[in-house]
Amino acid sequence: MSEEENYSDNPFVDPSQPAEREGLLETDATLLVAHTSSLTLGADSLLVLDEGLVHRDASNCCGLLPGRSRATHAIPYYNILNAFVDELELVVQHALPTSKTSCRPARISYTLGDKTSSSAAKSWVAKLLDIAYPSGQRHLRLKVLVNPFGGKGAGRRIYLREIEPIFKAAGCELDVEQTTHVRHAVEIAEKIDVDKYDVIACASGDGLPHEVFNGLARQASPRRALKKIAVAQLPCGSGNAMSLNLNGTDSPALAALAVVKGVRTPLDLVAITQGDQQYWSFLSQSVGIVADCDLGTENIRWMGGARFTVGFLFRLLGKTVYPAEVAVKVEIDDKKEIKEVYRRTRSEQKAIAAKRESEIEEEMEDHLHSPLPKLQYGTVKDEIPDDWIQTSMPTLGNFYCGNMTWMSSDAPFFPAALPADNNLDLVNIDGNLARMTAVKALLAVEQNKFFDLPYVNYRKIKAYRISPKLRNGQTEGFISIDGEKVPFEPFQAEVVGGLGTVLSRHGGVYEFGGPRE
Repeated sequence: MSEEENYSDNPFVDPSQPAEREGLLETDATLLVAHTSSLTLGADSLLVLDEGLVHRDASNCCGLLPGRSRATHAIPYYNILNAFVDELELVVQHALPTSKTSCRPARISYTLGDKTSSSAAKSWVAKLLDIAYPSGQRHLRLKVLVNPFGGKGAGRRIYLREIEPIFKAAGCELDVEQTTHVRHAVEIAEKIDVDKYDVIACASGDGLPHEVFNGLARQASPRRALKKIAVAQLPCGSGNAMSLNLNGTDSPALAALAVVKGVRTPLDLVAITQGDQQYWSFLSQSVGIVADCDLGTENIRWMGGARFTVGFLFRLLGKTVYPAEVAVKVEIDDKKEIKEVYRRTRSEQKAIAAKRESEIEEEMEDHLHSPLPKLQYGTVKDEIPDDWIQTSMPTLGNFYCGNMTWMSSDAPFFPAALPADNNLDLVNIDGNLARMTAVKALLAVEQNKFFDLPYVNYRKIKAYRISPKLRNGQTEGFISIDGEKVPFEPFQAEVVGGLGTVLSRHGGVYEFGGPRE
């Protein structure tokens, strides 16, 4: 796969490498389950040889290589959800693709005969599961939070129809709760027993994960809570950026599969101080045209996703500006260097995410009673450090800071972002660009050409403070933190490296190939 390709181009490609399985495939790879049937641990798939499957409906068997002329079927290891021996019955449950954007659980089973002992079958199943779950996590203990108002009120129905069946087939332990009010997820996460669960999975948009991170940060031992509990998003809302970045999809069923198979991954969190308040961001912060289009177009919400594009074009053509005073602690301001550091750090982060559970447990014990780290640069009320770059921006068009790559399914605004590189990616654009130039910039985002445009200021930073101002005649301004509206007043942001924990499909990277070469 080239660096320009997205990982999510094929949602059923196994992220693990064949080399990781070599030791498991040396002996006893084939299990005879009937006179003419066998199950074989292949290089990248479970191979099912069964003459009896030839004349069955593909939807009732593994069906990944359908065809009545074939007796061998391949199930990618990534699709294996669970396997077990119950007395004399061997069962393999897997995710069956129903299209490129969806799947459903399916199973194959065999009654073991005289030629296959129960102990041999159990040994073979153990090898299969070791290969199917290379990260070591299986049968996850999930606290599932369902926003019933997500997905235009279809959140609960989406969860029950597309997500829960995958979890149950994978043998997950489920504790499901519906949220009933704003900040309900904060309350739940603040009080949750972190030793009882592996993951808090949010069947919602990006709002519930934002609340969960902030709730975990309020626990008595916040660093351990944020290390112990992985936060995941199951796309059931209007904004599903977290799932796009970590799962490579906004399909509820495929996201459920990605969570089941997810690799525990450290995630940088962003400390936001505003007035007397402090809270945490995991996705993005914006002042200017992006925030204005997201939060200032509620009156045309009936247009769905098109309201953002309409609002964006309207403001671009009007050359709307958003004056502000900005101070930034810059880490890298050269785009060529950003690309080089991205390539190098990307490999390092994948290695970090490959840690086994024993290492993660040791880290959690180290943080057993640790408080949250002290902010290196203080709060919005402190003096701006001398080594920050301070700039007056009377014609600011967009101030956009991201911790993830994808902001929506067609908007990879931050192609050089990584989950735990201890940096934020900052984009700002002048509001006085020529109209056609601004339109071309908007179109360039989807094509991953935005980064290299000469009038796009793209920097890696550690922290910033922005003091937005109302324009003449303006009565209201918008600041968006993780897609949520906050008061229109100065705030300061500082990245705290690897404080949170998420599940990612490939471990340590987002589902994007990075900036173009």
